[in-house]
Amino acid sequence: MPRLAIVHERWTEPGGSENVVRALAAEWPEAPVHVAFADPRTVAPELRGRIRATPLDTVHRATGRRTHVPLIPLAPAAMRRLRPGPVDVVVISHHAVALSAAPTFAAAGVPVVAYVHSPARWAWSPGLRAGERGGATGRAALSLLAARARAVETAAVPHVTAVVANSTAVAGRIARWWGVAAHVVPPPVDVRRFTPGDAPAGDYFLVAGRLVPYRRVDLAIRAARAAGARLVIAGSGRHEPALRALAGPETTFLGRVTDPEMVRLQRGAIATLMPGEEDFGIVPVEAMATGTPVIARAAGGALDTVVPGLSGLLLDDAPDDAFVTALADALRGFRPGDFDRGALRAHAEGFSEDLFRSRMRAVVDGVAHR
Repeated sequence: MPRLAIVHERWTEPGGSENVVRALAAEWPEAPVHVAFADPRTVAPELRGRIRATPLDTVHRATGRRTHVPLIPLAPAAMRRLRPGPVDVVVISHHAVALSAAPTFAAAGVPVVAYVHSPARWAWSPGLRAGERGGATGRAALSLLAARARAVETAAVPHVTAVVANSTAVAGRIARWWGVAAHVVPPPVDVRRFTPGDAPAGDYFLVAGRLVPYRRVDLAIRAARAAGARLVIAGSGRHEPALRALAGPETTFLGRVTDPEMVRLQRGAIATLMPGEEDFGIVPVEAMATGTPVIARAAGGALDTVVPGLSGLLLDDAPDDAFVTALADALRGFRPGDFDRGALRAHAEGFSEDLFRSRMRAVVDGVAHR
């Protein structure tokens, strides 16, 4: 069995990329997990004692771990100073700066597998930076950071042995922005926890997850108002005040909910909505695992997970007003009975953690024996 090291951006909050690392760590239980810095309060119990933070973690701790954002520009240099140790392969979980470690491992003769959640989209897509606050000074600073992030990625890519993307859409960005081909391995979804229930669907549509602008929850709120459909929003985030100001009486905000409550909400929804473009989108697959269909924008990871007529409905990627109209029409006419819960569940099982682990094992074994 190849000796493995895992490199991840940071460990400051649980999310989809952290679930990938947890699955990798479960497959290789002896592998250390290197991060730029970590908040011990957010580290999964099974990883305590395996996290190896860079000296930048001292600065993070000194600030009370209130925010990691000012440390991001310092992270690439910290990652380049990682010491490979006695390992045969390194897997880098990348979405911002983790790829900075690739040249160090490659120089030591260690093959590098990059699992890419996405190239840094905010750095490569000016449109994603246009709505950020801070005025002209803030935009100029963000542009400089974006240029730096692009330079970090392009400098590291030649040192990567194999590139793995979490979706076909991300593989397309990698080809477009990095000029290399990527193999697609979908991230792990906890289909053991999200299971079908016995009760029929309820009377609401569901949006679940962090409330941040790119998820376009505002479009779901507008469509629910236009359709007169009940919408339940489970999650919190910096966009929540703006969303509450936009919402009408048909929309209910639950805030952050417990894991069992999220399962119950997914089981009871008419459909789960994904109005924004996601790199992959774990929440929709969790919905499918409970037997609930998904209505999604035909873009990003939804093109890999939402199969029209089987697991949900895809709406054409369109400007905001046109998309709201199409989504409202879909809410009015949606019939969950048209979808088979057993088929939805079977489809979701194709994204299980067990399959992720076996697919990544094949990738690692392939580079280890070259």
